[in-house]
Amino acid sequence: MAQPLDYRTIREIFARFHAAEPEPKGELEHVNAYTLLVAVALSAQATDVGVNRATRGLFAVVDTPEKMLALGEEGLIGHIRTIGLFRNKAKNVMKMSRILVEEYGGEVPSSRAALQALPGVGRKTANVVLNMWWGLPAQAVDTHIFRVGNRTRIAPGKSVEAVERAIEDNVPAEFQRHAHHWLILHGRYVCKARKPVCGNCLIRDLCPHEDKTP
Repeated sequence: MAQPLDYRTIREIFARFHAAEPEPKGELEHVNAYTLLVAVALSAQATDVGVNRATRGLFAVVDTPEKMLALGEEGLIGHIRTIGLFRNKAKNVMKMSRILVEEYGGEVPSSRAALQALPGVGRKTANVVLNMWWGLPAQAVDTHIFRVGNRTRIAPGKSVEAVERAIEDNVPAEFQRHAHHWLILHGRYVCKARKPVCGNCLIRDLCPHEDKTP
């Protein structure tokens, strides 16, 4: 396992990310904690663009678990059938909405354990909600973060959990809240999987990865 970069280098990397984008935002569209939770649950094995396209009409009429239950599973499917695994996701969203109404008074809990107990909600989804809605320094590691964490050696790890822990251990506290957004955006638009755009990289001189730019 590769060793992480030293503290000074990691701090400089995030200082540059902060200077370029002080308040990075997630790209999933939502209007409240509930619609954020639904959007993130729907985004598994799907793109944010595709989820947003499907949920714009949905969230215009459904923004609470009570309204989701009133819409019904088939009504939900009518909005999200362009998203992969839409039938299974629709079942989970309906089950999740019922639990929120019956056990949480229609509110989204701010506990990771409570969130992960909901149907269709894994650790990554819970961390996104904790970070984006509740402002907690939770690190939602997706494929982009896993790749960037290992490629740059900011947070090397052989599993998603290991990379999550490495971010918590290696990234200075002042950058923890937005760390996963900076890393996701960097992986999505610059440090791409097959053809990283090293020539346009803010941290090119600090990154140990071999330059892949033609």
